[in-house]
Amino acid sequence: MECIFCKIIKNEIPSQLIYEDDYTMAFLDIAPVLPGHVLVVPKKHVATLGAMDDVILCHTMNTVQKIAEAMKEALGARGYNITINNGEAAGQLIDHFHLHVIPRHKKEELDLWAQGKYETGEAESIAKKIKAKL
Repeated sequence: MECIFCKIIKNEIPSQLIYEDDYTMAFLDIAPVLPGHVLVVPKKHVATLGAMDDVILCHTMNTVQKIAEAMKEALGARGYNITINNGEAAGQLIDHFHLHVIPRHKKEELDLWAQGKYETGEAESIAKKIKAKL
């Protein structure tokens, strides 16, 4: 069975795409911890960090850096969290390596596992702002 991220990469499932290159994709999380929460995934199906080759790892981290800085500027964030849940014991729910990039505006309490929802049009607006800074 193909994973949900592979289906997003193939455009079989819609996403709020932020960025795409030959190696990676970045899109808004559908259940964001905070508005602007982005997932960065390698296009090649790789389950964990340890399974990634150096080329994919390098491109993935370059994308994370681009997204994080664009997000900070676009959303007026004062910082960001970058998280990896690597393996089932660490909370990895989808068997396709991915990083969470979460904008931070103040020193608020953050439940990294909370699942929020976007209001109508909010995801599109946030995605447009971040894309404009890339």
